[in-house]
Amino acid sequence: MALTIPRRLVAPPPGWTTSADVVVVGSGIAGLTTALRLRQRVDRVLLVTKTVLDEGSTRWAQGGIAAALDPADSPQEHLQDTLAAGVGVCDVEAVRALVTEGPARVRELVAMGAEFDRTPEGEIALTREGGHHRDRIAHAGGDATGREISRALIAALEAVRHDPGIEVIEHALVVDLLQDATGRVCGTTLHVLGEGMRDGVGAALARAVVLATGGLGQVYAATTNPAVATGDGMAAALRAGADVRDLEFVQFHPTVLWLGAGSRGQQPLISEAVRGEGAVLVDGAGERFMAAVHELADLAPRDVVSRAIVDRMHAEGSSHVYLDARHLGSQFLERRFPSIVERCRSLGFDPATDLLPVAPAQHYASGGVATDLHGRSSLEGLYACGEVACSGVHGANRLASNSLLEGLVFAHRIADDLTARLAAGELPSSEPVERPGGETLLDPERRIDVQLAMTAGAGAVRSAESLQHTGFELAALAECTTEAAGSAAWETTNLHQVGSLLAQVAAQREETRGGHLRTDFPDRDDARCRGHLTTRRAPDGTLTTTYSPSPVFT
Repeated sequence: MALTIPRRLVAPPPGWTTSADVVVVGSGIAGLTTALRLRQRVDRVLLVTKTVLDEGSTRWAQGGIAAALDPADSPQEHLQDTLAAGVGVCDVEAVRALVTEGPARVRELVAMGAEFDRTPEGEIALTREGGHHRDRIAHAGGDATGREISRALIAALEAVRHDPGIEVIEHALVVDLLQDATGRVCGTTLHVLGEGMRDGVGAALARAVVLATGGLGQVYAATTNPAVATGDGMAAALRAGADVRDLEFVQFHPTVLWLGAGSRGQQPLISEAVRGEGAVLVDGAGERFMAAVHELADLAPRDVVSRAIVDRMHAEGSSHVYLDARHLGSQFLERRFPSIVERCRSLGFDPATDLLPVAPAQHYASGGVATDLHGRSSLEGLYACGEVACSGVHGANRLASNSLLEGLVFAHRIADDLTARLAAGELPSSEPVERPGGETLLDPERRIDVQLAMTAGAGAVRSAESLQHTGFELAALAECTTEAAGSAAWETTNLHQVGSLLAQVAAQREETRGGHLRTDFPDRDDARCRGHLTTRRAPDGTLTTTYSPSPVFT
């Protein structure tokens, strides 16, 4: 059965209009960096964010940001580790851009005021996480790196808040992308919860739109993602006809604190850095099991660790394994991981004295809106950066702590590309037109049904049977529509649309690779499947998915 997606969400017509050269949607590391870098280069930048500036995924990043900052390390070694984690489907040139430009971008963050943890000699302290063969993870506040980076970027933004060249609108949910008669993206419709002229749905017109809206974690019943991660940017781009690539590669973080079978929503993450400092995984009998699975043992790539945990849980008939950090001691844990220790103790677990029950939960979307090395999507005028994008950096499985770096590096690349193109007179202002394709809106009460269907059939472990069942359930839910437009209904529809596509492409990938684990196809199949699945919405709403092989890296 062909999957179809209407062109737009049911929404009131825009009641107000604003304009800018560039609209940036999202206020994590990708969106803030893009907006700040564009501010002095183009006449007017509009930054819109779904809630408030620091509520995105960036502030929740515990582990750190990866870069070859140690003289004993090198971008080439970072590249090799990234390619190994990506299991044959990374874009090598995208990874090369990431690792070669990354160290300079991190040092610029320091110059901006980001305070990373330091060694006694005053150097940036570096640690190791899964998949890395070197200590190259810079961290801040022990386990609050994302929070510190977000703080520094927001402080830089606040310093220019009254600059007429930049405007910030908070509590603004992107509804749909606007396109002109040629199909070029020329703005977005927004719903703003505010006061005065900017209440309700409006139109933000621009010569270009940059999506930095984060991931799709809330499509699952349990995730490490914040509540705002409802796939809004991916769904809007899909409806507009942009290419969406590799959506089946969802990373499940191996060590999420297990709070019981009924726990829902954002779950407590136990950073990979805890294992980087010496914590180990043990089964119900207290036995370590990772050394027999991978040469890096407990610091193997995330997909390897998650798969090993699932296998051990299945063998034991249990719902979790354990993380043992007791030997690290209370003093060290409180100093190095203050936020994690505080959170665990608030939930009744003490990492210094207790084994911590952990199990994999959804963590990161490696796929998304397909982009090139400059962040351009397949639609003229539309860029994407960060978790909403598929830049080719992560392949089938993101290497630990590469996500903040990707947002930072590619935000710079997008800002530089837009600066040059706008100065050259490219992407001229244009008027939006109504595009054919119908509209839809799901009953927000069906959100939990979408999440449960995705978790049961398209979660960490999948099969043709489970994915088919999920597809049937989601197809039935598509009939549960409403005309009562609002944030909850828009988010539910976005989750349903990205979930439906994810389940469809996951069924087409008949192999196990990276974050994609198929019980009925337990092995990698490089002959048939070493490549990308890219989906595009046709004008009639039909989704067409094509396969393209990845170049062999030598």
